[in-house]
Amino acid sequence: MSASDGPGAPAEAARPADPPLDPRGVRFAAAVTTVVLALVLVSGSGWLVAAQALVFALASFAGMRFALYGVLYRLAIAPRLGPPAEREDAAPVRFSQTVGFVFAAVGAVGYLSGLTVLGIVATAFALAAAFLNAAFGFCLGCEMYGLLARARTARA
Repeated sequence: MSASDGPGAPAEAARPADPPLDPRGVRFAAAVTTVVLALVLVSGSGWLVAAQALVFALASFAGMRFALYGVLYRLAIAPRLGPPAEREDAAPVRFSQTVGFVFAAVGAVGYLSGLTVLGIVATAFALAAAFLNAAFGFCLGCEMYGLLARARTARA
């Protein structure tokens, strides 16, 4: 039973179901996100972190099949690789995109409103999470999703 099954899963009823994901694509997206967020910290660009927030929002609210970096992976990289050995549930990854959206949106607001420290801190947190996934395959948002699911199950 995955973290997204059963009554303890975070509310996803209003969202369309996503098919299982190729974990290599998830890590590719995390690597691209890592580069983008590192560029934000180097440049201080509120517009670049706002663009990343839109990338997160698209995946979070429209679904993982519309995730910009995932589409790039499916079109340009996946055809050159063999089929994945396994697939992973999309719900935890989608939740992590929502968390990323929140941090990137706060970062954009910080940079664009002159609250640079807020922008730096929020962007750095998002960068740390993206780097953990890209480098080590550890999805912090996915782990949060599982913890929330178990907490809800324990309360029920």
